Amino acid sequence: MPSIHNKDKPWDTEDIDKWKIEAFTPNDNLGGTFTEESSFATLFPKYREVYLREAWPLVTKSLEKLGVACTLDLVEGSMTVKTTRKTFDPAAILKARDLIKLLARSVPAPQAIKILEDGVACDIIKIRNLVRNKERFVKRRQRILGANGSTLKALELLTETYILVHGNTVSAMGPYKGLKDVRRVVEDCMANIHPIYHIKELMIKKELAKDPELANESWDRFLPNFKKKTLSRRRVPHKINDKSKKIESGVYFIDKEAKARAAQNERKEKQQVRKEEKARERDAEFVPPEEGQRPKKKRKKVSQEDDE
Repeated sequence: MPSIHNKDKPWDTEDIDKWKIEAFTPNDNLGGTFTEESSFATLFPKYREVYLREAWPLVTKSLEKLGVACTLDLVEGSMTVKTTRKTFDPAAILKARDLIKLLARSVPAPQAIKILEDGVACDIIKIRNLVRNKERFVKRRQRILGANGSTLKALELLTETYILVHGNTVSAMGPYKGLKDVRRVVEDCMANIHPIYHIKELMIKKELAKDPELANESWDRFLPNFKKKTLSRRRVPHKINDKSKKIESGVYFIDKEAKARAAQNERKEKQQVRKEEKARERDAEFVPPEEGQRPKKKRKKVSQEDDE
């Protein structure tokens, strides 16, 4: 049966960009105003109060174009955004939520407002809980910045994103593909993998993307394979026993307890023997020496001359 959908489409010409995302306008909202109000709030640190007070008129002006209302509460230290009857874009409130999150994480207001544009997303990566030791955490966080910020600048150019390392988080803004690469680099850096390895890989991928012949081929043969060369310092035994069967049957744990019990009994026996030896040594000091028969003294014979 021939397809009934394979028809000529005179409006579908080659000069049309099918992947282009058109801007959402009030005419596209056929449903009218929202029936319920949606709102989001976030707290900000005390040191951001002065800057937010100065930059708030710019934030208010940018959100008014989307029909979203915003409130800055200096008493509670919070920012709130909510929909109004003028809101026509359903995604506007989500963009406004990301905007106040970025402002709370010390992103400058002119840069944070770009999140309201189409095709721009944000990702706030929490890195403090990835490393326990504080000194080690500070050193690895510094690797993301690099000397004079060179590593951070290279990441921004290769991923086409904006990155801000501040405190215990890393804030990133840009396309979704770039945000995915940034998160992978940051998490691997906290796992003690230097960002320079990922930078080399991203540079090679950027050059390979320019070649249309390699579009449908695997790039694994071009990418560097960085393996960890640090050998384990643990001594490997010559004879490796398979303990899986013992663990399943429970014999492994029984043997382990029996060995511990035998070792404890052996220690007690040695302690008892040593205790008895000490007791004998102490008693030997109080035993009197054995007394033998006294030798008889020889009497001198008195001569007759002496008697006379």
